[in-house]
Amino acid sequence: MRIGLYPGTFDPVTNGHIDIIGRAMKLVDRLVIGVAQNDAKGPLFTTEERVEMVRSEVAPLNRDIVVQPFSTLLMHFAESLDANVIVRGLRAVSDFEYEFQMTAMNQRLNDDIETVFLMADPRHQAIASKLVKEIARLDGDIGSFVSPAVAARVLAKVKGQA
Repeated sequence: MRIGLYPGTFDPVTNGHIDIIGRAMKLVDRLVIGVAQNDAKGPLFTTEERVEMVRSEVAPLNRDIVVQPFSTLLMHFAESLDANVIVRGLRAVSDFEYEFQMTAMNQRLNDDIETVFLMADPRHQAIASKLVKEIARLDGDIGSFVSPAVAARVLAKVKGQA
């Protein structure tokens, strides 16, 4: 069984993330979506909220998808899952520079696990969770970047902080 790992913060999960998840499922038998517990990034949502949001968003895909949090080194998490592939989404050249460096380091840690890059669909290339949150904070419309359910949660969270 080919197991893929798609790690990220998913704060919040966007239409771009969902696009990459759907396309990654064409490459693997099971996809684990690893929700990073990275409090240093100052996430809007707790780890538990992000895991629940991602689970809700991928449920309609009716595929072998597991969503779970992790706080370890990515390669250690991938090894614990017996993952064969780490899936990463790319939006722009700036993403590639960072991901290129991370891939080289991960390969040094375990060269049996490959990293696969999927280019974002052109409709989603500009979407970044950070920008979605900023637009929401400034009363902009985030409806074309996230699902209606996620938009409602972001708006509720942003208004709760005001």
